[in-house]
Amino acid sequence: MGEWAGVAIALASSSLGGTAAAITRYLVGGADPILLAILRWGIGFFCLLPCALMLGVRWPQRPDWPAVALLGVCFFGLFFILYNIAVSYTTAARASLALATLPLHTMVVGALLGVERLTARKITGVGIAVLGVAAALAAGLAQSPPGAWRGELIMTAAVFCMAFYNVLSRPLMQRSSALGFLTVGMGAGAVVLVLAGLVKGSFAALDHFATAQWIAGIYLGIGGGALAFILWVMALRRATPTRVANTMTVNPIAAALLAALLIGEPITPNLLVGLIAVFAGIWIATSETKPA
Repeated sequence: MGEWAGVAIALASSSLGGTAAAITRYLVGGADPILLAILRWGIGFFCLLPCALMLGVRWPQRPDWPAVALLGVCFFGLFFILYNIAVSYTTAARASLALATLPLHTMVVGALLGVERLTARKITGVGIAVLGVAAALAAGLAQSPPGAWRGELIMTAAVFCMAFYNVLSRPLMQRSSALGFLTVGMGAGAVVLVLAGLVKGSFAALDHFATAQWIAGIYLGIGGGALAFILWVMALRRATPTRVANTMTVNPIAAALLAALLIGEPITPNLLVGLIAVFAGIWIATSETKPA
């Protein structure tokens, strides 16, 4: 039940992440990638910190702080700047489909670092999910925005940051607590983002935000930032990195549905066919039974 509970929590987190992709696509015309990342993780951090202090969480051990901070900067900083750049080139659904290659990246990184053993069932499940993603992207290329392939390529490259975060974060979390680990990492990423935003002048765009954009930005921080990643690190404590990462393949569903409502992005047949393959891959990779 521990593994299945972790998978269920990760599914909820991935769904919130999908809605955040649609919100990012909605905001991307009026804010640069750094400001979007600041909204998501700056607001997210200020939601997490009071909760962590009130709950008296177990913080990372002092020798682990440099590693936790470095992972936070790599993930909450570098990954999400690349993520926001990718979304500016393509649709929310297609960017999320590219992000759904995360299980493959996590499986490869976990195997290279000796953290997780590969099995034929895991390889088959992840392979089916990724092939579904590739088929959906290729079939819908004619209906995508000009230059969409750039966004999907950037997203695929950025996913390596999240794959290393998934694999390397688990032992650090086990020596502290999920919320303590997340708060320190997100705080380190938020500080670097704010400094980069001040140097680049990213905050000037806030002067032109209307009420709807402010609401979207606040949701990006609370729902797509704090809540989504509280659930994500909770999942990583309960299930293997590949099984948690495999739930990322539901991300495009939430992204496509909300983007269709907010900005009229079409939900194409090839997207639906790809998602059927994605769900099949999730079931195959997460339903493997352990030997007695």
